[in-house]
Amino acid sequence: MSFSIKQSALTMDVSNSVVHRRSPSIRSSFSPSLNLQNNSKRALISVSKPLHVSSISSIESCFLKERKPVIHCKAYEADKAPSAAEAKSETAQRVKIGIYFATWWALNVVFNIYNKKVLNVYPFPWLTSTLSLACGSLMMLVSWATRIAEPPKIDLEFWKVLFPVAVAHTIGHVAATVSMSKVAVSFTHIIKSGEPAFSVLVSRFLLGENFPPAVYLSLLPIIGGCGLAALTELNFNMTGFMGAMISNLAFVFRNIFSKKGMKGTSVSGMNYYACLSMLSLLILTPFAIAVEGPHLWAAGWKEAVSLVGPQFIWWVAAQSIFYHLYNQVSYMSLDQISPLTFSIGNTMKRISVIVSSIIIFHTPVQPINALGAAIAILGTFLYSQAKA
Repeated sequence: MSFSIKQSALTMDVSNSVVHRRSPSIRSSFSPSLNLQNNSKRALISVSKPLHVSSISSIESCFLKERKPVIHCKAYEADKAPSAAEAKSETAQRVKIGIYFATWWALNVVFNIYNKKVLNVYPFPWLTSTLSLACGSLMMLVSWATRIAEPPKIDLEFWKVLFPVAVAHTIGHVAATVSMSKVAVSFTHIIKSGEPAFSVLVSRFLLGENFPPAVYLSLLPIIGGCGLAALTELNFNMTGFMGAMISNLAFVFRNIFSKKGMKGTSVSGMNYYACLSMLSLLILTPFAIAVEGPHLWAAGWKEAVSLVGPQFIWWVAAQSIFYHLYNQVSYMSLDQISPLTFSIGNTMKRISVIVSSIIIFHTPVQPINALGAAIAILGTFLYSQAKA
């Protein structure tokens, strides 16, 4: 509240010898300067906006002991008063964020289920990753063309800054898909819950950032929990384990590049992820063709359709659509919340994916394996709190 002397319309004088009893609370609304005088002290308070005095109370005990009057005055400017409209707006914002989170988690669970179904009968993670990016890119191009979504205003500099982000995103996406093609979904996400450890280590040794001791201590349960879960995993596979680890490292670099390069951009979260998908698609396509190739894709497709039937096509379409949708909603959520809240939401998302995949795919889990997963998830939550 800024103060300026404009007028002297009201003066309140309190002497040491005269005390007038008044009601404990006086409500008023006026626009004066308020002058509080004492024999030894003088305070001038003036506001340029109407001042609402909520209460003025005297404390007689102070007169009896120190013979000095004490006046408590609580006030606020007219435009600072809490209103029903502001309270309603805050409630609406919380509901909106809650809807974002619930949608984000639900879409992610559906994506992981269909993605694993596809990979079980069609083990071509490079093509599966490419189709996910292609589907999302097509959806956004149609949205922009039909004006369902407002197309972003971007230039060549934007794409230059986005390129390293897209490279890291592509590597992380493919590595995670390769991991899920080799091991259970729950195991991949348990290992991926160790991403904060990679984030701290990369930031510390490559960027020279320092963190409070609580952040380093939070890494102990993360690393210990992931290690315990990996050692007790019944269907452990080194390719699947390394895929999840590479995905963690790639997404850490993606986040670092995003923070450094995207400051000040006016592109919304939805459009930013759309552009990221399109650039990642251009980067990934030639590598997917080189690693797997159309001949393997065609032969595998025929075999998958013969095993599953026409619904296999729906599985592929569903995993591609839901991949884009859950990532898009997560970026839209990041527009509305702080990074801390986002990281907590990401932790809860992993819990929902792990539990749902264990139930749907009947994944055998030993008690020691479940304990490791719980410790790792707890460590991720503690990391989020320590980073605050």
